[in-house]
Amino acid sequence: MRAVYATAFGGPDVLEMREVPEPVPAAGEVLVDVGAADVMFLDTRLRSGWGTDFFAVEPPYVPGGAIGGVVTAVGPDVDSSWIGRRVSTATVRSGIAGGLPIGGYAEKSLAKAETLTAIPEGVTLDQAVALIHDGRTALAVFDRAAVESGEWVLITAAAGGLGTLLTQLARNAGAKVIAAARGTAKLELVERLGASVLVDYSEPDWVDKVRAATGGSGVHVVLDGAGGELGGAAAEALADGGRFIGYGSAAGDFATVDTEAAQRRSITVLGLFDITSDSTDWPALAERALTEVAAGRLEVVIGQTFPLEQADRAHAAIDARTAIGRTLLSNTNRPK
Repeated sequence: MRAVYATAFGGPDVLEMREVPEPVPAAGEVLVDVGAADVMFLDTRLRSGWGTDFFAVEPPYVPGGAIGGVVTAVGPDVDSSWIGRRVSTATVRSGIAGGLPIGGYAEKSLAKAETLTAIPEGVTLDQAVALIHDGRTALAVFDRAAVESGEWVLITAAAGGLGTLLTQLARNAGAKVIAAARGTAKLELVERLGASVLVDYSEPDWVDKVRAATGGSGVHVVLDGAGGELGGAAAEALADGGRFIGYGSAAGDFATVDTEAAQRRSITVLGLFDITSDSTDWPALAERALTEVAAGRLEVVIGQTFPLEQADRAHAAIDARTAIGRTLLSNTNRPK
């Protein structure tokens, strides 16, 4: 079978297709015939050598933490009724140095039975894969934000996988969405998804435009997927008593917000890890996201799909900030 290896830390060119042995599921694991693999911003950062203090990744390894496909084998103590079912799931882990290909960028991959989610009728395999991380995270962020009808909500990195879902969730809740992104194509997308106001944050006065759209009072909620200086600037658009949730780091790192100023203005500031706890029911959130898509209440935006052998191009698109929505890898002769 084929798998894509990150042969060293570096640019997209370090990704190389290799022929490798088929992995065998151990106790509590299943083998999935992969139809599609999610390509995350985190994948590109790990490939570059970032985050080795936090993630046990060492080349050569197989990237990819989320897949969709059909279960073809089960390990000991796993219910055999999973065989033949369409599932979406996290992989066992994103890679193992010098070992078998258990990451998602492969024709077959391993997953733990406890992480499997059956893909319901009315949801495509691609949609399910795009929701593995984004669907449950978007719902967790949105639930914690407690957005009310009529509120102004600023969403940064609005054309990304999470941003497109949050734009729709805010619209469905009756909020007035200000979508911030970079470039005409991304802004046109979020306008179609229901954003009321479009702001290009490559322009220096974009925060002033956000406040002006609210009549000068500021937004009630910021959902920040950009992070970095962009996220910090977005916080300046908040009204007194507003809520800031920073869940992303597309700009390179999570946003840094002036906590003293936030306290003076009664602004609530939460990071990604503040919105979840050990009691967070991630499987329930995943099921809920799939239900919303199956019912037609949420659109999954998959902006670009590359064949497995072009994983380097997928990474290059994310690195260049040209990707819109989710980016997927697709296998030839994939399961449907």
